Amino acid sequence: MSGGAPTDGFEDFLREHREALLGFLRSRTHDEDAKDVVQEAMVRLMRYRGRPPEQLRALMYRIALNVLADRGRRQQSRQADAHVSLDQTFEGLPSSEPSHEQRLATEQELVQVRAAILQLPTRCRQVYLLNRIEGMSYSQIARHCDISVKAVEKHVGRALRLLRLHLHDNASNPLDDP
Repeated sequence: MSGGAPTDGFEDFLREHREALLGFLRSRTHDEDAKDVVQEAMVRLMRYRGRPPEQLRALMYRIALNVLADRGRRQQSRQADAHVSLDQTFEGLPSSEPSHEQRLATEQELVQVRAAILQLPTRCRQVYLLNRIEGMSYSQIARHCDISVKAVEKHVGRALRLLRLHLHDNASNPLDDP
């Protein structure tokens, strides 16, 4: 090496593997896109310049697939944006947002459900919330609460029965205070 910059073999690696990567990507996208993805992948691969060729090869393909996926997501996003128009013809379309009345009704239902849950017996409420809110299985709850799985089943069944009764009573008598 007379007077040139020292080489670590990275450029040689890129030259050797470029066509294989391009062929791999051509089977997944158009030729021009494949060329762009190869270019971007090679630039990103520079961050890993000091790695051994075996690692670089796997990284190169992973990076290229990630670049391809990123491009696909961006294109889908652009297409979705292209379908949305602020044209006056869309002015009269109903909103996908719930109406004020629907939001109030939902809030009232949540208040009723919360009140019903708070009225459950303590252990019954604890087991029900561990299952429905925390997502614990019956066997996990049994271990957590130091009770049998059968007891967990009974607590959950009782909670559901009491909640159904409480909510049914409130639905049939909305103006009555319990």
